[in-house]
Amino acid sequence: MTGFRSLIILLLLMGVVFPSGCKNKEEVLFYESSRKEKAEPPIKEVPKDILASQQAFISLAQQVTPCVVNISTVSRKKLVQPFFQFSPFFDDFFGEQQPRYRRDTSLGSGFIINSTGHILTNDHVVRDAESIKVKLSNENVYDGKVVGRDPKTDIAVIKIESREPLPVAVLGDSDKLRVGQWAAAIGNPFGLDRTFTVGVISATGRSNMGIETYEDFIQTDASINPGNSGGPLLNIHGEVIGINTAIVAAGQGIGFAIPINMAKNVVDQLISKGKVSRGWLGVSIQPVTDEIAASFGLKKAAGALVNEVVPGSPAARAGIRQGDIIVGIDGREVRDVQQLQRLVAETPVGKQVEVRVIREKKEVRLSMKLGSAESAEARQARPEEAVPAVWLGMTVGELPREMRMRGLGGVAVTTVDPEGTAAEAGIRPGDVIVSVNRITVGNLAEYSRVITEAGKKGSALLLIKRGTASIYFVLRTR
Repeated sequence: MTGFRSLIILLLLMGVVFPSGCKNKEEVLFYESSRKEKAEPPIKEVPKDILASQQAFISLAQQVTPCVVNISTVSRKKLVQPFFQFSPFFDDFFGEQQPRYRRDTSLGSGFIINSTGHILTNDHVVRDAESIKVKLSNENVYDGKVVGRDPKTDIAVIKIESREPLPVAVLGDSDKLRVGQWAAAIGNPFGLDRTFTVGVISATGRSNMGIETYEDFIQTDASINPGNSGGPLLNIHGEVIGINTAIVAAGQGIGFAIPINMAKNVVDQLISKGKVSRGWLGVSIQPVTDEIAASFGLKKAAGALVNEVVPGSPAARAGIRQGDIIVGIDGREVRDVQQLQRLVAETPVGKQVEVRVIREKKEVRLSMKLGSAESAEARQARPEEAVPAVWLGMTVGELPREMRMRGLGGVAVTTVDPEGTAAEAGIRPGDVIVSVNRITVGNLAEYSRVITEAGKKGSALLLIKRGTASIYFVLRTR
C-alpha cells in the first residue's frame, strides 16, 4: 500500500513538472486573462451616449493638442541673504557685498492664438525669464520672446518665429458658461507633455482669492497641477474658455482659470502696444455690508459704496457723489467692489458709459466718459484699483470685521509666494502689517500710499503683529 501511494505522488509530481499531453508546447499559457481574437469583450453592449462622449473627448484631444505648447524658462533668482546683512553697519565692517544669484528653471504651458506665432500664457510662467524655449507638439523647439505682460491679470503674450504653418486655437465665449458643463484641460503638469484631463465647470465668478488684482475665475475639477499654468481650459467643442492659472494646494479638484473673455481685450493690447491701458472712474469705494444695504434701502448687500470722489475726475464730472452706491455700469450689474474694479478696468478709455447708482434710496442714472488709469491725475489720486494685489511676493487684504471691531488696525497678509522677497524675509500668511517705514497703516488705501513711497526708497521696514508678538522685518524693494 505504501508503494502504491509513492507511485501516485510521483505521478502527480511529474504532472506538475512536465507539460500535459493534452496541449502541445505552443498552447502552454502562464495566464488566461488575455483577450483572444475571437473572444467577446466582457461588456458587449456599451450605451451609445457613453461611446459618443468618449469619442467626443478623443476628437477634442486630437484637434486641440497641436495648438498647445510647452514652455520652459531659465531665470535668475536672488539668493536669501542673512538678516544681519540688512543692517546699515554691515558694509562698514565687511565691505560692500555683491548680491548672489542662482539659476532657476521652470515649466509651463501656453497655446497658439494666431498664425504669426503669438502664444497666450500666464505672466508668472515667463516672469523674470532670461530665456524662453517653446516646444510644439511635433517636438520642434523655438526661442520665445515676451511681447507684453500684464501682472494685474497674470496674462502674458510671447512670440515665436516659426518655420512651419502653425495650428491655432479657437477662442470661445466664457460669458455663456454654466456650472456643470464639461471642461477639459491640456498642459504640461510636472513636465508630462500635453496631459489631457476632464472635469466640469464647478463655479464661475470666483474672486477675493488673493491671486491677482482683477479676479473673475472659472473654477473646475479638471485636474490642474504645476506646469498646467498658461494652458487652455476647453469646452466640449474644443473652444478655449479659460487659461489655467492656479490651484488650491491643500485641496483636490479645485483649480482656477482666467475667463477667456477677460483675456481677449488684454491680449489685443499686449500685441498692439505691449502694455494694457485701463479705464478710470476716480472714486474711492468700499464694500456694501448688510447694515449699509439696509440703511440705503437695498434689498440685499450688492454694489460698491462711494466714500470719496476725486475732484476733477470722470466721476466728479458725471455727478457721482460721496455716499452713492454704484450698482451698474455699461449695462452690467455690479455685485461687489472687485467686480466694479474689473468692469472699469476692462472698459476702453474714453468710452461713454451709463452708471446706475442708488442715491437716497432711489436709482439715478448718470452718463460718463471713462478716463485713463495711466493719466497724471489718476496716478496722483487714489483710484479704485490703486491697491496692489501682490507686492514683493505677498498679497494683502483688509482685516476681518471682527478684528476691526476689536480696535485693531493694519492689513492682513493673505498669501506669500515661497520664492518672493517677503518669504525670504520670514513673513507668513496671517501676519498683520501694522506700519511701513514707521508710518501706521490702518487700511488698504493707507497701505497703498505708503508702499508706493517705500518702493522708491529701495527698502521697507515693516512692523508686523503675529499673534501676541510684534516683529520688525526689512524688505529690499529693488
